[in-house]
Amino acid sequence: MAAAAAASIRERQTVALKRMLNFNVPHVKNSTGEPVWKVLIYDRFGQDIISPLLSVKELRDMGITLHLLLHSDRDPIPDVPAVYFVMPTEENIDRMCQDLRNQLYESYYLNFISAISRSKLEDIANAALAASAVTQVAKVFDQYLNFITLEDDMFVLCNQNKELVSYRAINRPDITDTEMETVMDTIVDSLFCFFVTLGAVPIIRCSRGTAAEMVAVKLDKKLRENLRDARNSLFTGDTLGAGQFSFQRPLLVLVDRNIDLATPLHHTWTYQALVHDVLDFHLNRVNLEESSGVENSPAGARPKRKNKKSYDLTPVDKFWQKHKGSPFPEVAESVQQELESYRAQEDEVKRLKSIMGLEGEDEGAISMLSDNTAKLTSAVSSLPELLEKKRLIDLHTNVATAVLEHIKARKLDVYFEYEEKIMSKTTLDKSLLDIISDPDAGTPEDKMRLFLIYYISAQQAPSEADLEQYKKALTDAGCNLNPLQYIKQWKAFAKMASAPTSYGNTTTKPMGLLSRVMNTGSQFVMEGVKNLVLKQQETDDYRYFDPKMLRGNDSSVPRNKNPFQEAIVFVVGGGNYIEYQNLVDYIKGKQGKHILYGCSELFNATQFIKQLSQLGQK
Repeated sequence: MAAAAAASIRERQTVALKRMLNFNVPHVKNSTGEPVWKVLIYDRFGQDIISPLLSVKELRDMGITLHLLLHSDRDPIPDVPAVYFVMPTEENIDRMCQDLRNQLYESYYLNFISAISRSKLEDIANAALAASAVTQVAKVFDQYLNFITLEDDMFVLCNQNKELVSYRAINRPDITDTEMETVMDTIVDSLFCFFVTLGAVPIIRCSRGTAAEMVAVKLDKKLRENLRDARNSLFTGDTLGAGQFSFQRPLLVLVDRNIDLATPLHHTWTYQALVHDVLDFHLNRVNLEESSGVENSPAGARPKRKNKKSYDLTPVDKFWQKHKGSPFPEVAESVQQELESYRAQEDEVKRLKSIMGLEGEDEGAISMLSDNTAKLTSAVSSLPELLEKKRLIDLHTNVATAVLEHIKARKLDVYFEYEEKIMSKTTLDKSLLDIISDPDAGTPEDKMRLFLIYYISAQQAPSEADLEQYKKALTDAGCNLNPLQYIKQWKAFAKMASAPTSYGNTTTKPMGLLSRVMNTGSQFVMEGVKNLVLKQQETDDYRYFDPKMLRGNDSSVPRNKNPFQEAIVFVVGGGNYIEYQNLVDYIKGKQGKHILYGCSELFNATQFIKQLSQLGQK
């Protein structure tokens, strides 16, 4: 999606990492010389940023022979430079100072994921002096890379310590002002890094009276302060010229998770979102348990141990890129087709080999035969490609099979269709109670998700008597009612907050996050999306910030009347692949427009329900 622009956020962050690994000198692709061998020392934050972007092979091509966690036991390697990539925390800095004292490496390139404070910098300087290692500390850099890019057009703020910025953290009733400040500062620090890496100063819009507004105010202030300090501004000079936004500034729309709590609970039907919902999938890696079955073992034998397998679903995987947003039945069909076309090619290679009596020969020997073997040679030279194709087919066969087992066992198709009807206000063909009471339909959590979606989407809350009946059915089905407890409070609060604006117009349906967001960019979206267009007041109610305006006078009146070409939709309080996919589908027909989706954390329904449950505990 964003690839059509000069550089996607994935490319920008990858280039920045490669430059860092190259001792902060731009990395030239085709340099013939051997790379300088070095070790990479990162903390868990650094590991999470690098792993979705650079494979072990790519690290090796950059000269990284070893990559080690900062807090692991590391032996001295005195004749090798070390590149550090860590957060500027107290304990990390202590450990780096210890490395200097122990003279572990030949030289030290210290890169901080987020800006290091003056006082901590002094701690390092003092340690270097004390260890007589000043000359060994080659460079100290702030990298401003404190966010994780998962797709060309999708990023998330953090994976480690994500409970610190979680939906629950922001919405706890007992949160103190200082705690809330810390949460907001953490989010703003990452968003600031994101825009430094993107090389652009956004126009900011946000809904009022929400955590999103607090983020907007703080981010505006931080960008403004950086722009004012012309000498040290991160948004001038060479970084900007190369930016995809050099002429057009992006729109950042900050929305609050609370405007749509139904979507994260929804049973989905597209491949990537399903993998995230039912399997163990994070930072683009899926972990599968493969049961090796007991079928052929003698009676009474212990079942074999389950093998754990993990697969990386990356942009290099063409099948994944093409089908991650497809409905699941299409994916299953495509896997089958790929398999058949692969078999046809494989048979062709075998056939040619046997014609020439070369079954047992290895590829090398075959390619040396010259007579009449052009056909065979071309078949053989495509072998590596064939093997890669086979690897991807096996991978997706395994992943799709694992997903299918969940769909069948839990009747997820039934849930998906029923929830779609609830959310689009279509007439329901069977009663909600029947599904909740059906012992074969889904886990207790599936039932709870369905009921919460019904409860959130209902124009009219169910009567007390009905609610009691539902609660009894849910309890009988083994559900924990805490999430419902929280959603009830949330709904009452939301109703109070929105009462004055919706006065006299009770027919508008509660809109999903996507529909709301799509209109805040003024003409960015208005063309041809009739079903998404909201009442004008809804958009006007979004605050407007332009960090480049000298005076920070907040007004809701957008000065920038041009339609936006680039927008970043960022959800404060957590996001999911369903929304990401909706945005991708939405923008497909809009030429020259790009949307990025970001969120403070990425959760699936299980993780989200857990947070709701904690919030609902008495």
